[in-house]
Amino acid sequence: MNQSHRRLVLPLLSVLLLTASAVVADSSLTLTRQGAIGGEQRLVSPGGVFQLGLFPVANGTKWFLGIWFTVSPPAVVWVANRGRPLSALSSGMVMLSGRGDLVLLVTARDNETVWSSNSSAAASAAVAQLHDNGNLVLASEAGAVVWQSFEHPTNTFISEMRTGRDLRTGAEWSLSSWRDADDPSAGDFRYDMDASGSPELHIWREGRKTYRTGPWNGVRFSGIPEMTTFEDMFEFRFTDTADEVSYGYRDRAGSPPSRVVLNESGVMQRKVWDRATGAWNTFWSGPRDQCDSYGLCGAFGVCNVVDAIVCSCVRGFRQRSPAEWRMRDASGGCARRTPLRCGGDDSDGFYAVRGVKLPETHGSSVDAGASLEECGRRCLSNCNCTAYAASDIRGGGAGTGCIQWFGELMDTRFVDGGQDLFVRLALSDLARHSSETTKTKKFAVVIAAVTTGVALLALSIGLLIWRRIRRGQEATMFEDILRGECPTYHLEVIRAATGGFCPKNEIGRGGFGIVYKV
Repeated sequence: MNQSHRRLVLPLLSVLLLTASAVVADSSLTLTRQGAIGGEQRLVSPGGVFQLGLFPVANGTKWFLGIWFTVSPPAVVWVANRGRPLSALSSGMVMLSGRGDLVLLVTARDNETVWSSNSSAAASAAVAQLHDNGNLVLASEAGAVVWQSFEHPTNTFISEMRTGRDLRTGAEWSLSSWRDADDPSAGDFRYDMDASGSPELHIWREGRKTYRTGPWNGVRFSGIPEMTTFEDMFEFRFTDTADEVSYGYRDRAGSPPSRVVLNESGVMQRKVWDRATGAWNTFWSGPRDQCDSYGLCGAFGVCNVVDAIVCSCVRGFRQRSPAEWRMRDASGGCARRTPLRCGGDDSDGFYAVRGVKLPETHGSSVDAGASLEECGRRCLSNCNCTAYAASDIRGGGAGTGCIQWFGELMDTRFVDGGQDLFVRLALSDLARHSSETTKTKKFAVVIAAVTTGVALLALSIGLLIWRRIRRGQEATMFEDILRGECPTYHLEVIRAATGGFCPKNEIGRGGFGIVYKV
């Protein structure tokens, strides 16, 4: 590909369609109604970070209009004509239509429109510009934004983008995977924000939930504690207002380019560009393991990764179908051992499950202004409340704010640095747990006492053996000296005989050194 074509900018006042031999004449790198790009021509961001143009897949048999990183052209971050590829590079042309939409035309088919921005704004676009953050923006003559690619993401999430919902208009900013590596058309997986309850991000496959991040807790998503290890590289942003619920991030100054991709297998991957190797390194993936598979352990089940994937029931619950669990299918979940009484403050209580990704929050209630103690009281006074937790951990300690769950607790797992979940139980189950804990502690004390006794006995026997060996070595040394022999000994033997060259064992000094008694 000719390098001069890769950084082509269209003249602002040109009245003719530009060809591949066009020259750079406008330093703003914009496309106006008087211009067009086609073939190997590119629209380049001012700093040269991103490029827009036609790119091939499937060995050059299909062409798409897209945006990619200049340092890594295969890292396409946005695609326009996902469902309608061009058959040849030479047949595509990009321009602003008379009504101000950005359109991709097929010149071989009488300028048939393959894709259009279809802006619904009152003002029409007069100029298109690709910004250095990767956002393709259509603006009116007055400078008002008419349309932008950040509002229409495909499979990639980059710095300054957002995913979520506009609660006023109903607009949704979500990702959808490619069909496969050579097919940018919409695949089976979708990544979006669930704002019903405490907001969290979900991955779906054809209407079935496959993964969720856990709710936002003021610092990170509950199920991704490793987010805090990336804070020197990224600034995470979460918005939860009456108008908008969204999540985004921004690359910090000096950080390398990054992107978050929903791949064809339904896995979210955070990738960071390594300038030294010229490759993308994967910093995080979700789901990270089988425990992240949605609902693996069923209702009131908790997943844990030790040497293998282990499902267990929350304290006070039992396997709903032991036969299914024996067949390694825990999706049926767990059932209560004892029904809740719900008869006042002394009828039920709470058991703390420590260090978990909080359960699915769809349908939960959230009060950011309540204390954790007040949250517990509210839950206890509501017969439908099954658990509660802090909604914000920024202040440290147990956290503040209140999330209450009503009904089953789904998709809970243990994670490093996880949160505390307070599950409602009948007092009899709590008393049983307390009794078992006491027995466990007593047993631990007995084991510790026995272990200490055995250790002391072993130490005593070892000391006796060592003394006998030492005395035997000392006697041998004296016998050799009396016979007039000059034997040699290992340093360890001499050190032991002199008490570690103790000054108390010195009997004199001379030209050949110190003399010790043994």
